[in-house]
Amino acid sequence: MGLLQRVRERLVTPDAVYGLILFSALIGAVDDDDSDALEVLLVSVASLVIFWGAHVFAGTIAAHGADTTLGAALRRSIGHSTGMLYAAILPTLVLLLGVFHVLSADDAVGLALLVATIVLGVLGYSAFAQRRRHVVIRILGGLGTALFGALMIILNIVVH
Repeated sequence: MGLLQRVRERLVTPDAVYGLILFSALIGAVDDDDSDALEVLLVSVASLVIFWGAHVFAGTIAAHGADTTLGAALRRSIGHSTGMLYAAILPTLVLLLGVFHVLSADDAVGLALLVATIVLGVLGYSAFAQRRRHVVIRILGGLGTALFGALMIILNIVVH
C-alpha cells in the first residue's frame, strides 16, 4: 500500500471531518477579545485531545467483546480515530504563527478557520475522487463539504 493510500485511509474518514469541525468550533468558541493565540491554541488542542480520548474509549468499549480482546479493541479504536487529530495539524500550525507573533492573534484565528474550511473541502473532494466520480461532482462535493463544515463551525461558535 502506497503512502498516498495510507494518508487517504487516515484522513478521508468521518472521524477526520468530525475532528476538524470540532477543532474549528473550539477555536472559534475560545477566541474572544481577551484571549491570545497561545490560549486559543492550548485550550483548543487540549479539548480536541480530550474528545479524541473519549472517542477512543467509546470505540474500545463498543468493539470489546467475546471475540475481541481489550488490547485489540483499543488498537483498532486508536487507529480508526487518529484522523480526528491528523486533520487538526494544519490549523494548529497556523495558530502557531499567532503564538510566535508572525500574525496577530485575530489573524491567526481567522486564517486557521479558513484553512480548516479549505481542508474540509479537500477531504470532500478526495472522498468523491476515491469513488471515481466525475471531476464536476468532486468539485461540488468538496464545496458542499466545506460549506457545510463552515456552517457547523459558525453554529457552534454562535451557541458558545
